Amino acid sequence: MSKLGKEMLIGFVPVLLAFLVFMGVNVVPIVLAGVILFSLFYVTRMRDSMGAASSERKSKSRTPTYLTFDDIGGQDRAKNELKEALDFLIKHEEISKFGIRPLKGILLTGPPGTGKTLMAKAAAHYTNSVFVSASGSEFVEMYVGVGASRVRDLFKEARTRAAKEGKDSAIIFIDEIDVIGGKRDGGQHREYDQTLNQLLTEMDGIHTANTPRILMVAATNRKEMLDSALLRPGRFDRHIQVDLPDKKGRMHILQIHAKNKPVSEDASLERVASETFGFSGAQLESVMNEAAIYAMRDGETSIGQRHFSLAIDKVMMGEKTDRESTMEERKRVALHELGHAIAAENVKPGSVSMVSLSPRGQALGYVRHNPQQDQYLYTRTELEQQIMIALGGAVAEEMFYGGRSTGSRNDFDQALHLVRTMMDSGLTGLGIIDRQMVTKEELMKENAAILDELHGRTRELLERFRYVFEQSLDILIREEVLSGEQFRILLANAKEEKTSA
Repeated sequence: MSKLGKEMLIGFVPVLLAFLVFMGVNVVPIVLAGVILFSLFYVTRMRDSMGAASSERKSKSRTPTYLTFDDIGGQDRAKNELKEALDFLIKHEEISKFGIRPLKGILLTGPPGTGKTLMAKAAAHYTNSVFVSASGSEFVEMYVGVGASRVRDLFKEARTRAAKEGKDSAIIFIDEIDVIGGKRDGGQHREYDQTLNQLLTEMDGIHTANTPRILMVAATNRKEMLDSALLRPGRFDRHIQVDLPDKKGRMHILQIHAKNKPVSEDASLERVASETFGFSGAQLESVMNEAAIYAMRDGETSIGQRHFSLAIDKVMMGEKTDRESTMEERKRVALHELGHAIAAENVKPGSVSMVSLSPRGQALGYVRHNPQQDQYLYTRTELEQQIMIALGGAVAEEMFYGGRSTGSRNDFDQALHLVRTMMDSGLTGLGIIDRQMVTKEELMKENAAILDELHGRTRELLERFRYVFEQSLDILIREEVLSGEQFRILLANAKEEKTSA
């Protein structure tokens, strides 16, 4: 029924009932009959909608035979750990000789975009199992008991499909399990607790010796939010960390996504892998896709290194914008970015690849750094150098304008995060601390002392290269881009002039 028809019906029924009452007709039987008919109609509609949702979920739960572990790059350790766990499902007769209890559940944890869902699908192919999937949000309803019934239906569907397709095992995958598996605090979320309790009961009811054998696989970005009853052995026996890929892993991912793309012989995927430290698999796929789009825009027949550089900038900061800045604002942004670049080149020589005034995303300018080796441990000196680079933009503005602007907000967030890392790692004057045992005043005092000292060191450093600001400013405003080679030449000239003077 259309919206107009519903509105006309809602307006007509009260008028009709009032008219019948005025005529002396007993409307009570008519009202009761209407309520019964409406209830039957509503129940029928709800049943149809739930059936359609179930059918849609079943259509999404077909075993993805096309996806294997070889199609997933950059997760060798996680894949090997998962394969070992899946072997318990395959070699059930062999492990029974040793009295080993097969695993009931595997929890995949890690940042978004690292391939947790892909690994669950590949697990179904690896074990030749029925694959039934659902998202945590599918179990959240305003009606009490609906989520628990859907958990029961999920396990029932897995067993039924395995028997129907003649397979010995089934994998049930729940993505974003933290939605229904969060810690129970005794609050008002009774529906969430019922759904979790039903999931715990179903996992306890998994008898690994029976056929079909059921394996529960779940994924989450927030393991710390899960209820302890869900994480204990006998439910989720294995917790596999799916981390961001290292350089070797990033190279593998890029090669996988480059198979169907015309990459130029002059382009280096190894250089792309070096420049994308901290990127997830999803971001690397986006880099390859965006590079292909840039090549198509330029009318090129292959993807060059320049297209990859543009794609990396876009994934990191967003697309170029058409913001029209005033000349005074452009000068301030140029000096700000030059402050970052001079500080970076002095603490890490050769690290600056480009200084740009092209607006991208929310940034009015940026400094691109040369590829660095993957690093996971930092000393106090290295963290202090990073803070100096972050403060370089604001300090440059203070030198030439006597004050700062709102453009330093993200830089300060980065600096504060680095200071917190130093404190939590015992690299400050406070020593090894527990934040709950230190007052807020002490933390603020140490934070201010560190930032004030590094601010002074950064100011002293940049003052020695005021000539570089003056020489680079006109070039950067005119060209909008200053290459790393040009910048280092200006920096070297400044040092020579200072030495000769």
